[in-house]
Parts: sequence; structure tokens; C-alpha cells
Amino acid sequence: MRDRFKWFFPLVRLWGLYLRALGKWLLVAAVTGVFSGLLGSAFHICVDGATRLRAAQPWLLFALPAAGLLIVGIYRLTRTEGLSTNSILEEVQSGRGLSLNLIPAIFFSTVLTHLCGGSAGREGAALQLGGTVGFETGKLLRLDDRDLRTATMAGMAAFFSALFGTPLTATVFAMSVISVGLLYHAALLPCLTASLTAYGVSRLLGVAPTRFTVAAPALSLGMLLRVAGLAALCAFVSVLFCGTIHFFEAWMKKVLKKPALRAFAGGLALVGLTLLCGTTDYNGAGMDLIAAAVEQGQAAPWAFLLKLLFTAVTLGAGFKGGEVVPSFFVGAAFACAAGPLLGIPAGFAAAVGLVSVFCGAVNCPLSSILLSVELFGSDGLLYFALACALSFVLSGYDGLYSSQRIMYDKLKARYINVHANAYHEGEQVETGN
Repeated sequence: MRDRFKWFFPLVRLWGLYLRALGKWLLVAAVTGVFSGLLGSAFHICVDGATRLRAAQPWLLFALPAAGLLIVGIYRLTRTEGLSTNSILEEVQSGRGLSLNLIPAIFFSTVLTHLCGGSAGREGAALQLGGTVGFETGKLLRLDDRDLRTATMAGMAAFFSALFGTPLTATVFAMSVISVGLLYHAALLPCLTASLTAYGVSRLLGVAPTRFTVAAPALSLGMLLRVAGLAALCAFVSVLFCGTIHFFEAWMKKVLKKPALRAFAGGLALVGLTLLCGTTDYNGAGMDLIAAAVEQGQAAPWAFLLKLLFTAVTLGAGFKGGEVVPSFFVGAAFACAAGPLLGIPAGFAAAVGLVSVFCGAVNCPLSSILLSVELFGSDGLLYFALACALSFVLSGYDGLYSSQRIMYDKLKARYINVHANAYHEGEQVETGN
């Protein structure tokens, strides 16, 4: 009798392993999602409050140089100098480890940046905060090195979801941003569970998801060709965006070697730029102007260049936040102005530009397509998919995150395994046969 059912016992043991792994990851993801949802909601509320306070008290702009000095002091006090979003990517790639002190450092530094008018986003802080929460949760539950990396990705997805209200985008982004061309499928369940949990917590705490209303044109060959042309231009803008940010960061570090001096001088430069422009439109994240471009089709033709300059100075000087929301602004503002020249409605062009520049900057086409659905709805899905595909290919090997690895050639199925921005770092990139 036992021989007749000998196949059954290995199957039971196998299912036992599956159920144990399922229970482990559901626990890790739930704890990570709850903590990320709570911390993400608090972060969202603080950043929004800082933005409103700055609008009500314009004099806070003149405190920006002092805020830069304070940020340098916070990072020195917490011994987190040099830690950034690249550090989170390196933890997933090589198990480098993360400091718990990064949580208060990036939290308060980003709030200070927004309070005083630095041009930055929120997602850089989100990835760093979420990755650290996931890593520390994994350590608390005594996960091994490989599982700690998955827990880090789950935290990244959870915090991104809590801030933007885009759980599917957050899940795929966390799985794909580390190594372009590979998806860490083992992280799907942890990332999705943590992302949905954090999203639910943030909604319970009153954090509204980011959504825009835009009408997509009827599907036609002519409009597909126009969108393709716009996507090609947006790919160039994404390269310009990433290149300018990396140039200013390297140049300011070379010219002003001490972080405190760099932060103070950068703060003064931003105050001067704001006074010169006569508007605070390019300070902070700029979500209001993104909404105006997408929903009303209104953006000055030069707005994307000024936002790029403000963001490059802000991040190059050492202020904290992130590059993704500024990339939204740059893409939406550029395409809002360029789209009508190609016969595309300005608002819809702005939406296409937003996801196209984001895609070219982070090298994540699938998450960019999902972002278009979660932000704008599914009506223009084919247009957005085409734009993301073209922007991904035409943006080459540049990107926001230098620790990101490009695993496969963008032009053929060929393993290359190089860092993003490898040309700038001296790493050889082959594009031949």
C-alpha cells in the first residue's frame, strides 16, 4: 500500500515548503506594508504641509541656504553621508546593507527641501525610506541575505504605492528598476502584497491617490505616427534631463568640495534663480503645474528647461527629494508645448510626455505603461505603450540611477550587464554585433 502512494509523500513535503514560504512572505509583506503605509502617509502629510506653508510664507525661500546647511548637519549627525537611492539598488544587487539612520535623515531633509523651495520630488525619499523599512523588517524576522534583498524591494514598492496611490506601478517598478531586462519574479507576491497593504493604509489615513483627467484621441494610424514622433523627442528630453542632473552633481562636487559650502551656495543660487524668474512655479515638486499641463493643456514653452535647471541645482547642491516628479514636470511641460505642433491635443500630449520622459529616465517600460493606466485611465493605452517602447529604446543607456544595471542590449537580445551611464563612468558599452 505504501509503495502505491509513494508519490504522495514527496508532494506533501513540497506543498509544505510552498505554504511555509507563502506564510513567510505574507507576514513580511504585511508588516512592511503597514509600516510603509503609516510612515508614507506621515511623509506625504508633512511634505504637503511644508508646501502649503511655503506658499503662505514666501519668506521661507530665503531660508534655503540655511536649510542646506541643516541637511548637511543631519546627514553628518546620523552618519549617512553618501547614502542615496543608488544605495538601495546596491543592497538588492549585492547585499550591501542599509543604515536605519537613513529613515530620519531622508525624511526630515526632504521636508526641509520642500519647505524652503528646493526643486525636488518625493520618490527618491520613498525608495530610500521604503527600502530601509523592508530591509529592517527582514532583519527583525531573521531573513537570510537573499530574502533581505526581496524584503528591500517589497519596502520600495510599498512606500511608492503609499505616496502615489499606484500599487501596480510600484510593484513592477521595484522588481525591474534594479536590473533592466530582468524581472525578479520571486519578489512579485511580496511586492504586490506590501504595495496593496500600504495603499490601503494610506487611503484609510486620507492620502488621496495621484490621478489626472485627460481625454485620449480615437485610435488611428495618423495619431499613432504623431505620438511616435513626440515619443522620439521625449526620449531626447529624458537624456537631456538625466545628463544635466549628473553633470551639475559632478561639477558642483568638483568646484565646491565641502558639502556645507556646496549646499549653502546652491541655496543662494536657487534663491537668485527664483527672483530672476519672478515666480515660484519651479520650486517644490510642481504637481499643480503638472495638473495644469495635463488637464488644461497649459504650460509655457520654456517651463521644462527652467524646471530642469532648478532641479539640477537643487540635487547637485545636496538637497534631498528625488528626480521622478521633476521628470514628470519636464515631460508634461515639454510635450504640452510640442504636442500641438505635431497635431496632438495639448493635454493628451502632456500625459504622453510625462510617462515617456519617466520611462527614458528610469529605463522601466512596463512600469511606465502601468503608470499611464493608473494615472490617466486605460483609454489611450496603445498610445502610451508605443510612446514608452520608443522612449525606452531611443534613450540609450543613460538613466537617473548610476547603480542600475542594464542587463540586456536595447537593440537585440544580447547580454551586456553594464551600469546605466556607463559611458560617463568609463565602462565599455558594446552596441555592435
